[in-house]
Amino acid sequence: MTVRTRTEGRHRSADIHGAARRELIDSLRERRPQVRGLAGWSVLEAVPALLSGLIVARAVDDGFLAGRPATGLAWLAVLGLTVVLGAWGTRQTLARLADLVEPFRDDLVRRVVGSAVRRPVLTGRSGGSADVARLTQHVEIIREAYAAVLTAVQQFLVVAVSALIGLLTLAPALLPLVLPPLVAGMALFAVALPRLAGQQRAAILADERLAEQASTVGGGLRDIVACGGEDRIMQAAGRAIDDQATATVRLSRLTAIATVAVAIGGWLPVLLVLAAGPALIGQGVTAGVILGAIAYTLQALQPALQSLIDGLSGPGLWLLVTMRRIVETDDGAGDRRGLPDEPRLAVRRLGGRPDLLIESATFAYSPWAAPVIDGLDLAVPAGDHIAVVGPSGVGKSTLAGLMTGLLSPQQGEIRLGGIPLSHLHPATLAAQRAFIPQEAYLFSATVRENLTYLCPTASSPDLAEAVDRLGATALVQRLGGYDAELEQELLSAGEGQLITLVRAYLSPARLVVLDEATCHLDPAAEAGVERAFADRPGTLIVIAHRMSSALRARRIVVLDGTRAHVGDHEELLLNSALYRDLVGHWHGRGPDS
Repeated sequence: MTVRTRTEGRHRSADIHGAARRELIDSLRERRPQVRGLAGWSVLEAVPALLSGLIVARAVDDGFLAGRPATGLAWLAVLGLTVVLGAWGTRQTLARLADLVEPFRDDLVRRVVGSAVRRPVLTGRSGGSADVARLTQHVEIIREAYAAVLTAVQQFLVVAVSALIGLLTLAPALLPLVLPPLVAGMALFAVALPRLAGQQRAAILADERLAEQASTVGGGLRDIVACGGEDRIMQAAGRAIDDQATATVRLSRLTAIATVAVAIGGWLPVLLVLAAGPALIGQGVTAGVILGAIAYTLQALQPALQSLIDGLSGPGLWLLVTMRRIVETDDGAGDRRGLPDEPRLAVRRLGGRPDLLIESATFAYSPWAAPVIDGLDLAVPAGDHIAVVGPSGVGKSTLAGLMTGLLSPQQGEIRLGGIPLSHLHPATLAAQRAFIPQEAYLFSATVRENLTYLCPTASSPDLAEAVDRLGATALVQRLGGYDAELEQELLSAGEGQLITLVRAYLSPARLVVLDEATCHLDPAAEAGVERAFADRPGTLIVIAHRMSSALRARRIVVLDGTRAHVGDHEELLLNSALYRDLVGHWHGRGPDS
């Protein structure tokens, strides 16, 4: 059993590693035009590396050693010109790199956010501060590392290929002194890279555990002190800190291999060329050619190899390991298990009467919490007017969320017009129901745009009628008319609610749910609003703030935490002790309190 588990773990690790690598490769394949643009400008960037050794050789042999300093200076001027051309090419390649990096970063943000949003829905668990760390830290690490790696690899390929071609053109006999050490240094680094990657991953995991531990301690500090758990928490936090420090130290030690690889591949060729100098001169190789070869190795190959190894051992490892961490914590970029159907597969038209039917609906806010709504059955015929009452916290707003499709039951089903809410296209559902919560949503625009937000085609007479019907005429006049800019800071909470109520009244929705949406209005204004909505075509559901709202409804739903009682006022007075208590409480304060 243990052997199989370890094997499965290795296979899963290899799969994740391969998936992370494929993500990076696919990001380039998907942007081939940008890659071609980068390659094109790299040709211009390669000019200095290609010609530097040849120009140095000509400047020395034909100029300075031949007693013609002017010729030597002329060749050096040509070298300066190639540097200018190369700088222009570098400038253009950096712009092309941005065209590759920024879209990749945007894709990654969408992936991380999507995973963080899906995880609680699919598993009931939140990523907590780990998700925040992935979004605010790891994505930016990947972005910067991705840019650094692309830059290092691109410049190495440009410089190394150009320098080797130039060296082959200048003196083929010198190539065996340069190429084998270069290959050996790169091979040594390639062999060490997997171990470096493993240690880099260990360092990232240690960082995440430390962040999670710090978040837990910070959030529960009062409880820790109250329970006398300081010593235990200090030990746990200390272990996380020690693990993070150990992982960082081990990673630092492994980076010494990169230094050895640079010494072999970058500095050893210089020493070999210098050591072979006397023998080469004896074979007729000029001093200018030897200096040109040293220019290729010392000014081109060695810096390029140094940049490549620095880029892969630093940003490169961060890129691969952090990308692997993103992949292994992702639920799947397109995985929609447990989520509503894709909009293109959803019902776009609602035919017939928009009856609302709730069948055995059960909803809890987490798998470990007691259900807020448990096995509820309720039929609301089209055109009905009901009020929902119950003690504070019993689940009235949760029921409103279920009725409007903002929440989905874990068991049971909710239908509108005979179609499950989860099967309705979002645009169709939005057109069929209007939900007004307690807090008014207003935005910076004209008064007219705020009032007609749910019905932009409303005519001026229809708008004026709605405003008058809900008693908002004086408010509109005080704000300066329909075309005045809405200044939210000048509105009271009740006035803000009144604007959103007019907005819902104008909407084409045939189901309106008011979740204490009139709580900031005075009783007379609330009564006028509810009568206007009751006279409006469609169904009205009121989450009651005052008992007077229940008395105006055709039917009343009483939630008591375990079951729902449905009936009119007289029936519930006879059959529901809780309703009698609520009526007695409100009547003790006055029906319109």
